[in-house]
Amino acid sequence: MRLLTFDDHGTAHVGVLRDSDVHPLPEGVALIDLLGDDGTTLREAGERALGASDDVRPFGDVRLMAPIPDPPTVRDFMTFESHFAGARGLDNPIPSQWYDVPAFYFTNPYAVIGAGDAVPIPPGSALFDLELEVAAVIGRAGRDLSPDEAEMHIAGYTMLIDWSARDLQFNEMQVGLGPAKGKDTATTMGPVFVTPDELEPYRSGTSFALAMSSTINGKPLGEDRMDSMAWSFAELAAYASRGTEVRPGDILGSGTCGGGCLVEMWGRHGVDGYPSLQPGDEVTVSVQEIGTMTLHVTEGTAPRPIPPARNRATS
Repeated sequence: MRLLTFDDHGTAHVGVLRDSDVHPLPEGVALIDLLGDDGTTLREAGERALGASDDVRPFGDVRLMAPIPDPPTVRDFMTFESHFAGARGLDNPIPSQWYDVPAFYFTNPYAVIGAGDAVPIPPGSALFDLELEVAAVIGRAGRDLSPDEAEMHIAGYTMLIDWSARDLQFNEMQVGLGPAKGKDTATTMGPVFVTPDELEPYRSGTSFALAMSSTINGKPLGEDRMDSMAWSFAELAAYASRGTEVRPGDILGSGTCGGGCLVEMWGRHGVDGYPSLQPGDEVTVSVQEIGTMTLHVTEGTAPRPIPPARNRATS
């Protein structure tokens, strides 16, 4: 089943996508409200919507929001080895620690936007980048899960674009924290939420053989496949649950696929031919069976000044 959230005169409305038609669920029902069990509630709500004939809308007429506009948490991992190697450059090999566990950082759930939203450049950034990812959505709560257990806690998948202000990110990470403001302004999710059964025909080991690709202003950037991930989403969910809880609606990003961002191109080929994103640029991203989004970069706001650190007191 494929579900989406769309803007219905200023109100978020959930629908089921079948072919090119959107079948709305009752008003006031959020996708996250349908999570929390083994998928029965989600499936039954979708089937009821498909069985109703009222208010069916063409997919092309709805303004898409993120499938879950207000996720409780967003963890973003880094699981594509080719991306990490390329971004580090030829003379900076991957540290051995990367191979031990799937590293992640928490990013801003308030920054989540949908396919119908413009993408503002973060305040103060002059080196703006995209990152093409797939994300898993947690369907029910769990703690200290094994990978086999965690597989049953994944409700579905969507696409995630981690918009990155590289100049801000590089600077702030010099102090050993972050990324912070480098990743804080926009995270696009969409266009739809796809339940795992829809992807089973593409099963490849512990993942799915789904093509991933991106273009900037019509120029191909790169492509990869979802099953290039070094860890499965079940393993990511298990690690995320270690010593804590994952809860319904939590988002787990795969990290950037190979060829899915500019910083990797800079690391492999240099900056010539790969300018950073500018206002007016059009980014098209696609993940097989999840969909395609064409996203527009816009001018952001100017940063409000923050003074530098005060001098330490001297004795």
